[in-house]
Order: sequence, then structure tokens, then C-alpha cells
Amino acid sequence: MGRVPRGHGYAGAVQQATIDERRELRRNNLPRPVEPRPWIERVLRSKWTWIVLVVLLLEAAALIAVGFQMVPDRPVPGGITYGTGTEALGPSTRYALITVIPLSLLFLWVDRFRPQSFWVWLITFGWGGTIAVWASFNINTFAAEYMSIVGPGDPRAGSRAATFIAPFVEEAMKGTVLFLVAIVLRYRIVSKLSGIALGGLVGASFAFVENIYYYASTYRAAANTSGAANPDELLVEIFKLRGLLTFFGHPLFTSMIGIGLAVALRSKSKLVRVLAPVTGFLVAALLHMLFNGTASMGLSSQVQLMMLLLVGYPMVFALIIFIIRQVIVEKRLIRARLTDYARMGWLPDTDAHWVSRLTTRVRVLWQSLWEGRLLSTWRLERALTELAYLRDSMARGLVDTGGMIREKELLATIRRLRARGFVTPRERTNYPWQRRTRLLGTPPPPQISPQGGSGQTTTVPLGSGGTRYSPVDPRWAPPGT
Repeated sequence: MGRVPRGHGYAGAVQQATIDERRELRRNNLPRPVEPRPWIERVLRSKWTWIVLVVLLLEAAALIAVGFQMVPDRPVPGGITYGTGTEALGPSTRYALITVIPLSLLFLWVDRFRPQSFWVWLITFGWGGTIAVWASFNINTFAAEYMSIVGPGDPRAGSRAATFIAPFVEEAMKGTVLFLVAIVLRYRIVSKLSGIALGGLVGASFAFVENIYYYASTYRAAANTSGAANPDELLVEIFKLRGLLTFFGHPLFTSMIGIGLAVALRSKSKLVRVLAPVTGFLVAALLHMLFNGTASMGLSSQVQLMMLLLVGYPMVFALIIFIIRQVIVEKRLIRARLTDYARMGWLPDTDAHWVSRLTTRVRVLWQSLWEGRLLSTWRLERALTELAYLRDSMARGLVDTGGMIREKELLATIRRLRARGFVTPRERTNYPWQRRTRLLGTPPPPQISPQGGSGQTTTVPLGSGGTRYSPVDPRWAPPGT
């Protein structure tokens, strides 16, 4: 217990407990309680606001630097290297967007159980297309000039930098932001799905800018070379190669780093925490090396296609199977951990069943949207998911007493959010136009009778006073009378 700065008695004890709790939460990298201040004041006083702003400014500066280096043509010994120019940027960007948009949406969908905040996604995606591209471009250019051979020499020397230097440089530059996120926000990376999503976003944005450069420079080279193929047709051909056949390259490689970091963060072993990220980086670099070597060693198109069919596509298929399996694993983990709280009577039994199902969570959010409860329901689902992963961290020994402090806060938040949010799906979605129809006088659907014996329905109370009989013919009589 630390020294009480001010106050004595009960007030001083409360202040002291608050200081100690915050210290425990900070040591475990757990979120601290939100101070009761206006949101604009909290945003301006938060250090994360200024960290995000600085990183975004750095990414913007790197993007401008990339533009100055890639747009103009560059003289090289013996000729000129065409840049992207300005006339080819438009069509090249459109072709590159065809690949990056579905890839990014796919990786965002993968990170659904415990999704990162929008700012983490934005910084991660921006880093891959700006800082990582700028640093890789300069280091690779330096290495290529250093390893080049002037005059008669080994004709394969031009591909050495792309095969032996670029994979390690580019994966290191892309992986830097993943290591930073893991260090600063290790509590938010709760599964291998988190690592795959962040790694895939970095790789997709890196490939996006790289594709723009290759598309535009190839277009301009064809346009400025007499006797070359039609620039538009050549642009379509290179798009088919890079944007369709080998679109998976960078996201697949960097996902290996994300998996390694996730394994390290969910393990208590110091040896695993060191070896898992290193192994992930080496696997990413070696896969990248194999990919670049196949593309740049002058192999025939038939050999390259065989490498894709035998190595590239099976790796993509294996990653998809791994993601599906991991979704099932995370579903079971959330159900098991929330069941612990249900057995103690702190949560309803239904929470563990419904929160662990992604399709049900989407359905509940859709229903809450039409009832005006979307924000509360979304926060309730997030709080329950965080509670499940917190319980798993406590069971693994990854957090200490700070976990119990956060646990109490989450349980209190869940109880408060139940006043408006809900977890169990409705039988049917309550759309506004259906409510408006009932208000205009259309009778509501008949309610099931509480007797329930024959399954018949009624809209009036039972009994002699409430039952209305239909008119009958007075001449009616039973048969035979």
C-alpha cells in the first residue's frame, strides 16, 4: 500500500484504494476506469489521442515521401527506370482497389469475436502502405545498387536483392507495427485470429501501394517504348498476375508474424514468448523469399504456375482451414469461460450460449438497431466477450490481481447495460412499419391461450360474459328427432 497523498479516514482510504487499483491495472496492461468528465475533455486529456495523431502524421509524411520517389522517372546506369507518372495513377489505383477492398473486409471480419478499435485498424493499415513501403523502398534500392554488377558478370545478380534482401526487409518493416501494437496493447490481442487480422491488414495495404507502382510503371514503360505491347492490354495482364493469381502474397506472409505474436502473448512460458515471434518472422521471410525467387529467377511460366499450384494455393487453403478451426476454438473458449460465471450465478445461463455464436450476435445487433438499442447491445456483447477472455487470461496466469479489479468493473458494466441492451435474440425482428401498422388499428396477432391444450387461440376472455355465440337456425335439431 502506498502513501495517501491527501485526506484521512474513509475518504483517504477510498483514494488510496483507487491509486492502488490503477497501479494494478497499469501493470497488467488492463483498461483503467473512465473518469467522469465530458467526452471532449477525456479525448483531449488522453495520451492515446496524441499518440494516434502523431502516428497518423508520420504515415501521412511517409506517403508524401513515397509519392516523390515513385511518381517521377529515375535515371539509372545504362537507362531510365519509369515511375508511376500522373496519367497512369488513376487506372492503376482502380485496379489495385479491386484486390485490397475485399481482402481488407475479409480480415476485418476475421477479427469479430474481440475486434480491435477503429484507430488500431487505421494505424495498422496505414503503416503497411506508407512507412513500411517508404522504408522498404529505400533499403531495397540501396541493397540492389550495392549488389549490382557493372559489365560482364553473373546475369542472376539482378535478382539477388529481390530474393535475399527484400523478403527480410519488407517483413521487418511490416512486422514493426505488429510488435508495437503487441507491446502497447497486448491485452487486446487475445487470439490467433487477432494476429491474423492485423497481419493481413498490414500486408494488404503494403501490396496495395506496391501494386499501384508496378501497374503504373509497367503502363508507362509500354507507352514510352516503341514496338511494345498496348499499354492498356499490358495493364490488364499484370493485374491478372498480381491482383488475381498472386494476390495472397503479402497478407499471407505477414499473417505468420501475427500468429507468432499471438502465440507469444497467450503463453506464460518465457521461452515461447521469445521463440514464437522470431519463428513467425522467419517463416514469413522464407515464404516471401520462395515467392520472390520463383518470380525473379527467370523460370518459365509453366514452372511458376506449378509452384503456385503446389505451394502457394495450398498455403492459402491451409490458412483458411486454420482460421475456420480457430473460430470454432474461440467459440468454445467464450462459452466455457462465461459458463464459469453462470455457475456462480453472476450471469444468466443463456449468455454463454448466445454470445459465443457469431451469427446470433449479428442477428441480435440487427434486431437492436430497429428497437433503438444498438449501442447498448453492442457494448453489452463486447463487455461479455472481454470478460470471457479476461477469465481465460486469469486461468492461464497472464494477469494477477489486476484481473479481479477489471472483472468487477466488467460485471458492473454488464448489469448496467442490460437495462437497454439484450443478448437473447427475439423470435422476430420488430420493424418500425410493423409497429406503425398496429398503432393504426390493425388487430395484433392472436396470442396463444395459456391453457395450451389444443393449441387454439382466442382474442377475448373466456366465460359466459365474454363469449359471443354466432346465430343459429332455431329449426335445427339433432339427427333422428
